[in-house]
This record gives sequence, structure tokens and C-alpha cells, in this order.
Amino acid sequence: MHRLKIPVWRLRGYDTFAREWYPLDGIYLSERAALRAAHKRLEELERSQPSATSGGQEGIQDQVYIVCPDGTMFRYLPPKNRS
Repeated sequence: MHRLKIPVWRLRGYDTFAREWYPLDGIYLSERAALRAAHKRLEELERSQPSATSGGQEGIQDQVYIVCPDGTMFRYLPPKNRS
């Protein structure tokens, strides 16, 4: 039987203090769904690693990356941090 390969998007975290990558749960069927999940993850990080003490996305707050179906990655930044 021929198996269909469905392209999926994933999230990956980066601990800037420890300089280590870590997996984040979830698979997403579109870039848009992955972007929403990444935004939600950054909101969770803001609660657990507040910008006031971590320096936020410009400091040591963990970072969130989106892993594309082809394996390439890009960092998700909230709208206010995008250049």
C-alpha cells in the first residue's frame, strides 16, 4: 500500500540561557496554524519568563522557532518585535 506523506509544521524551542534546543508538542497542517501556536507559546513564555526579569525576546527569554515541512526553520517574533 502506498503511504501518503502529509506535510506538517512543528515548533521548536531554544533556551537562550542554557543555549539548548528543546522540542515543543504539536504538529500543524498549515503555516498559519503553526504561527498561531507559536504566538500562544510566546504568551505562555511571557507568563513564565516575564520580560521585566528576562529581558523579553531581546534578552534571555526562550525563543520559539517554526519548523517547516522541508526541515528549514525560522524564528517566530510577536508583531511588536518584528523588523
